[in-house]
Amino acid sequence: MTEFKLNYHKTHFLTSAANITQLPADTGVEIAFAGRSNAGKSTALNALTNQKNLARTSKTPGRTQLINLFEVEPQYKLVDLPGYGYAAVPEQMKLQWQKSLGEYLQKRHCLRGVVILMDIRHPLKDLDQQMIEWAVSSDLPVLLLLTKADKLSQSARSKTVKMAREAILPFQGDIQVEPFSALSKLGIDRVATKLDSWFAPNYVE
Repeated sequence: MTEFKLNYHKTHFLTSAANITQLPADTGVEIAFAGRSNAGKSTALNALTNQKNLARTSKTPGRTQLINLFEVEPQYKLVDLPGYGYAAVPEQMKLQWQKSLGEYLQKRHCLRGVVILMDIRHPLKDLDQQMIEWAVSSDLPVLLLLTKADKLSQSARSKTVKMAREAILPFQGDIQVEPFSALSKLGIDRVATKLDSWFAPNYVE
């Protein structure tokens, strides 16, 4: 059996939506990227796809207020969800984002997995744990990426990854924890391999 592999370098922007009612038809396979506003989500998407400006990185966290869809190939999409947890955003907007995130995770049938990104120096904050709970309760597998791993020494990185792997056990979900650095390219191959396994045709309904 040949291994299923997508070329993420071919990924291109498809569309943006303010909420799930504006999304394209609920078909094919989608994999969502979620994380706090400063977790390096856009940077990770750009690193995975080997494109500098696919997902716009903003100097001001919290600017991604829309659900952004990118197409790898027809029927295979990556979804950049609004960043959460940034203090300088009005409360009403925060609540709206959380509602959109929750609805997307719970109601989008073509969603096959969620990549949750966290700064390795500040992992598993309350909203990160809420994201994991939402995903697990929706029976979705999760890849937890501890970003900016180049900021820590090898030993500190290993210690944090071990701590995170132990901390997620009570969630009792299909959760994998990996260190990641867009700068040093650490973890990019593992992300691609995980996405391929979720995108593989046996996952398609």
